[in-house]
Amino acid sequence: MTPLRLGYLYGFVAYLLWGFFPLYLRLLRPAGSMEILAHRIVWSVVFVALLLAAMRNIGFLRALLRRPRALAGIGVAATLIAVNWGTYIYGVNSDRVVETALGYFINPLVVVLLGVTVLRERLRPTQWVALGIGGLAVAVLTVDYGRLPYLALVLAFSFAGYGLAKKQLGLPAAEGLFVESAVLAVPALAYLGWLTATGDGTFGQVSVGHTVLLVSAGAATAIPLLLFAGAANRLPLTGLGMIQYLAPILQLGCGVLIFHEPMPPARLAGFALVWVALIVFTVDAVRHTRRTRAANLAARRAGAVAATR
Repeated sequence: MTPLRLGYLYGFVAYLLWGFFPLYLRLLRPAGSMEILAHRIVWSVVFVALLLAAMRNIGFLRALLRRPRALAGIGVAATLIAVNWGTYIYGVNSDRVVETALGYFINPLVVVLLGVTVLRERLRPTQWVALGIGGLAVAVLTVDYGRLPYLALVLAFSFAGYGLAKKQLGLPAAEGLFVESAVLAVPALAYLGWLTATGDGTFGQVSVGHTVLLVSAGAATAIPLLLFAGAANRLPLTGLGMIQYLAPILQLGCGVLIFHEPMPPARLAGFALVWVALIVFTVDAVRHTRRTRAANLAARRAGAVAATR
């Protein structure tokens, strides 16, 4: 299998797992959102530590401890991903899967917005159009819900901020996930200990299957992230961008078709505006990538011709 096809396979499986993640989270009931989040953190540390030990790659920690700025950045990334995970779990457990799907639909637009506000990037006119349509969609959905779709906005901004922090850190997927989870593991363990002491925890109290599912939260978290990293290393940005919509489409399907959450006409109109914004954004990205490739190819050819003279 070629690296390109392998990249698409990795990406497809990663987004497929993320798309059906609400079904897994529902199986963790009666555990509450915070308990699920704590188990997800703790067992992610265990799973990735075993993986790194098998890869004999634990030594990276020594070099990382000598980089205080990187450690501070990891703390920021860990906080953002904890907010993202916790908000998503709460959304699924409170029967708002459709709103969580909206968060991941608008995430690419928020990434562009952060590029302008944080990195001082200049947007192309079509990107401004996409952002404007996305803003209109949020306004329509605010009217429909009778409030801001805050779960969707928190998910979009926290994941976009996490991606920005990860980009600046430049850590490999497994190592980055291990350190981020390790930073959060102490408060997570303390919370689980408190639940056990008060008798409010569900770990080991519901059934063997439920306990196994809670332990499996580490693998369920790490495996899609590692597959995504494998896809990102093999695919062009446009290819990765096209398949990223698979997860929220499947999440939306879970919310509407499996969990029977309402989708009134106004909400459907808001989602339609989001999809229009994403189409505009994606078409612009594909065209820009093609122009850039053509310009680079022309420059290389001109350089080769000049070198032969």
